[in-house]
Amino acid sequence: MSQYLLEAQNISHGFDTLLFHDVNFFLKPSQSAAIIGRSGCGKSTLLHIFSTFIKPDKGTVTLLGKDLYSLDDSDIEAIRRYDIGIIFQFHYLFKGMTALENIEVASMLSEEHIDDAILEKLEIKELMKQKIGELSGGQQQRVSIARVLSKNPSIIFADEPTGNLDKETAALVMDVLLGYVKETGAGMLLVTHDETMEARCDVTYKIEDTILKEKR
Repeated sequence: MSQYLLEAQNISHGFDTLLFHDVNFFLKPSQSAAIIGRSGCGKSTLLHIFSTFIKPDKGTVTLLGKDLYSLDDSDIEAIRRYDIGIIFQFHYLFKGMTALENIEVASMLSEEHIDDAILEKLEIKELMKQKIGELSGGQQQRVSIARVLSKNPSIIFADEPTGNLDKETAALVMDVLLGYVKETGAGMLLVTHDETMEARCDVTYKIEDTILKEKR
């Protein structure tokens, strides 16, 4: 059994132009990693390659011991449903539902129970009966994060999860995410422009001139 939750080797990818090449990346249990770099350098694309959504032009991704892009669609869908959690800058919640109903959708699909402790840590427990449209942007983002954590994922992929939050709420969200990683042995990969959030991760990588390097 591999010591890594995620192993990516010799990853190269581009669209009109090359974004990055020969990327090697490893994520251990209980580890948080950040990827930074200027806009358009490929941070989100790399996150999507690691998290089942884009097959790279070259290279291999081993996710939770499975050669990701050799799997069939049903196996990849099972990984998305049960094993990984993805947090976006925009929350993609169901507007006509209550906060609780939104979280229940994910917990039912993953066959997990909603943990009240997560709702309390995110300071949203009292909002569960409210419709999503009645909540502020920061409250909606915290509901979306609770929805992800309710799946009990083995890896969290977070793309600018604090990008639209004030500093106090962003710090709260990072406290909860990093606490989850340490308590459960999960891993987290964070794409961010926020130096404060990046500095709280165990390790930081930077994409620069099509190369991913560990920041020292």
